[in-house]
Amino acid sequence: MSDKYRVLFVCLGNICRSPMAHGVFRAKLAKAGLLGKVEIDSAGIGGWHVGNSPDERAQEHSEQRGYDLSDLRARKVTRDDFTTFDRIIGMDDDNLHDLNALSGPENAEKVSLFMSYAPHIGGAIPDPYYGGDEGFTHALDLIEAASDGLIEAIRPKIQARG
Repeated sequence: MSDKYRVLFVCLGNICRSPMAHGVFRAKLAKAGLLGKVEIDSAGIGGWHVGNSPDERAQEHSEQRGYDLSDLRARKVTRDDFTTFDRIIGMDDDNLHDLNALSGPENAEKVSLFMSYAPHIGGAIPDPYYGGDEGFTHALDLIEAASDGLIEAIRPKIQARG
């Protein structure tokens, strides 16, 4: 087992929501002084965009809020991720369904819906890919709220690892 707590964010193609979650969560961990204790990655259910940078709109909207996604590249989620990561987080119910189908019962407890960490808001993070700017703005609002809740949920586990 790694000293670092490992979190994987997953959306459909790994070019919008999950890289935005990756960037936001990374920045929020740094602000909380926990970045060096957590390994973060993101992946997609599908492999259509493997190797590509995040969507330009996702990068632009994230950058406007101070989140850098420029180092991220899309990849496809694998079965091995369920043994590598402590927490695997889907952006919507379809992602959650696909992750649960891939995880197997022995890893089901690792899979969760991102918005479950913002129960005061609830729901899911809608895919902004086919929409306009407001979709990316809304997704970032939700991601920021869920990231704060996720940090609080895993803080004891991070601290227990030293």
